[in-house]
Amino acid sequence: MSSKTSKEAEVNRVMTICNACRYCEGFCAVYPAMERRRTFTGQDLKYLANLCHNCRGCYYACQYAPPHEFMLNVPRALAELRQETYQAFSWPKAMKGFFQNNGLIVALVTALTVTVVFLLTLLLQGRDVLFASHAGDGAFYRVIPYAAMVVTYSVVAVLLLISLWNGFAASWRATGGTSEEMKRWPEHIRAVWDVLRLKYLDGGGHGCNYPDDRFSMVRRNFHHAVFYGFMLCLASTTIAFFYDHVLQRPAPYPFWSWPVMLGTMGGLALLAGTGGMLYLKWKMDRIPASQEAMGMDVAFTLLLMFTSVTGLLLLCLRATPAMGSLLAVHLGFVLALFITMPYGKFLHAVYRYAALVKNAIEQARE
Repeated sequence: MSSKTSKEAEVNRVMTICNACRYCEGFCAVYPAMERRRTFTGQDLKYLANLCHNCRGCYYACQYAPPHEFMLNVPRALAELRQETYQAFSWPKAMKGFFQNNGLIVALVTALTVTVVFLLTLLLQGRDVLFASHAGDGAFYRVIPYAAMVVTYSVVAVLLLISLWNGFAASWRATGGTSEEMKRWPEHIRAVWDVLRLKYLDGGGHGCNYPDDRFSMVRRNFHHAVFYGFMLCLASTTIAFFYDHVLQRPAPYPFWSWPVMLGTMGGLALLAGTGGMLYLKWKMDRIPASQEAMGMDVAFTLLLMFTSVTGLLLLCLRATPAMGSLLAVHLGFVLALFITMPYGKFLHAVYRYAALVKNAIEQARE
């Protein structure tokens, strides 16, 4: 059996003390899962780290938190190990260095993709096309050709899905999951229901201790806005694809069409959710936080925000000469989002889902 890393050793120390105390046993999914064990393997520790939703209730309730000599800081210990698992589970392995200085790298990738998409559009289409007004069916494709959009984003989307699936599979194996357990669909349904409700951000009905020691539902609400805003935007894109390829109705679409209405609602929800989360991040108590994860969290949230902002601006100004520039910039942000998804904060959704499935399996066995 391989020896534990320093971060695993710290989580092992923390969980061993918590398992003896059990004052926080009803706080979230981590503590019942912890109590099912007497000792903790590396698999157990990775599982518990990704099961944690960082609600921080245990930190403010803990009698052994700093400045006590035990120095228990459960949220930080789990967050730092969780960050380590992102590198360990990443695919391909050559990309694991992407998690070092992740905020800076995401910013650089975003700047590069936005610049490249804009300059290529300018060079290949010319100023007369990029800065002109376009109306009617296929207006967007007169600025950036249909084939360029479909081929580029299809290739990136396929690579994204392959990377996320391989990461999910790696996390499942690394936390002790088996192929037989993966096929337990009732537990998958239960995990999906937990995700849709963000069950473990409600603090048992009181909310998280975030951004400080007071109970509040605000973090859960902002997470809901981001999650459902993202899903609405995905639904908008899917329906637009159906309109274009099945109904032969190319974009842009009128405001009261399903793609535009869903995209607008999703964009506004994303804008509200990301803005609120950045505000909470700025106001939060930093002692229970992982400083290593700060840049990753902020970079991903800002990228989602700018993707939403440019999409909404494109909708509002699509009949003006600004449409071409906004389209190129928006697609640059979307491309950066797709490229960085498997190597940034988005991964917490993938690995946390795997942990929730494992938790549902353990609960079903009790």
